[in-house]
Amino acid sequence: MGRLHSHRHGKSHSIRPVTPSSPTWIKQTPDEIEELVVKYAKEGLKTSEIGIKLRDQYAIPLTKQVVKKSIVQILEQRGVKPDMPEDLNNLVTKALGLQKHLKAHKSDKRNVRSLELLEAKVHRLSSYYKKIDRIPKTWKYKAVIAQLE
Repeated sequence: MGRLHSHRHGKSHSIRPVTPSSPTWIKQTPDEIEELVVKYAKEGLKTSEIGIKLRDQYAIPLTKQVVKKSIVQILEQRGVKPDMPEDLNNLVTKALGLQKHLKAHKSDKRNVRSLELLEAKVHRLSSYYKKIDRIPKTWKYKAVIAQLE
């Protein structure tokens, strides 16, 4: 699949395991893995950081293979779910950084366009999350409101 706002083709990537069964080298039980996920979430790690930590320190490639639930599903069941999805939060943070840059450099036309494209992504993603009830229907991204948060 091609990139959304550029003329490049897709990125190469690693391929996830085909089999849904859990790997044989994992020593932890599904309950222990769930406890690790909740512990790291309470420490303030994002879901992607939790996945990386489980992969690097405990040799757990995917929690879904072992626990049969994703990290987000585990956090929702335990009541530790973050307010805003991580990808949407990252886009909003990036947009804030660009707005801050544009205040200092008003003639930077290239980054004005980058900010427009980034805000379009935020609006598309937020409408998707509103549709699946992941964020409130009243949530709106506005440049002024985002700076206050």
